[in-house]
Amino acid sequence: MDNRHIALAFAFLCALNGTAMAGEPRAVIELFTSQGCSSCPPADKLVGELAKDSSVIALTLPVDYWDYLGWKDTLALHGHTNRQRAYAEARGDREVYTPQVVVNGMVHALGSDKAAIENAITQTRRNAASLSLPVTMAVSGGKVTVDVPASAESRGGEVWLCPFASKAQVTIERGENRGHTFTYYNVVRRWVKLGTWSGKAESFSMPVSDIAKGDEDVDHVAVVVQSGAAAKPGMMLGAATASLR
Repeated sequence: MDNRHIALAFAFLCALNGTAMAGEPRAVIELFTSQGCSSCPPADKLVGELAKDSSVIALTLPVDYWDYLGWKDTLALHGHTNRQRAYAEARGDREVYTPQVVVNGMVHALGSDKAAIENAITQTRRNAASLSLPVTMAVSGGKVTVDVPASAESRGGEVWLCPFASKAQVTIERGENRGHTFTYYNVVRRWVKLGTWSGKAESFSMPVSDIAKGDEDVDHVAVVVQSGAAAKPGMMLGAATASLR
């Protein structure tokens, strides 16, 4: 059996076991949530559980469109609201709600429904291009380096760094969740575009100091290679995470 057949056999076994090959997560899960949303806490907790799975990159993206209810979300970024709406526009269904997850850039589900999320993962993994790029990321010498391999089967996409805080505890003082203290997991604090990937092997690097940008709670970073563009995001082609500490 040649090397190609061995690799294909290994990939087939991984698929049967529901796991991803090394360097290839099976899912990127983005949770759109809000501190002002009374139905969001179960989804916020579920992200913490999903994050324990090494084959899943689970990220929390707090939005700001519920701030009018009496509590301004302390972790929200308006860019997250724009991203959620861009996903809905790209899908063509205009479905924007909280808690909502988007799986591998393609399928949305209720953020508190674990079974629906697993079904979305299975659905998106039927596309061979989904997370097929073995993207690698290293933190060394005060900088983060991302390597994206060549692929003749992809038309390319954008490469984004997402610095995140693995845990953030917030006490809600007003609004629907007033009087409660919640823990949020893998909270994305910024989006940094490293560049555009055209299908050829590329390497990107950035100083750790520029990534953290004074956010003391930022302790990890994710990288995603995604088809489409920020205004019309598409399928996740590759992803990885690394600790900054």
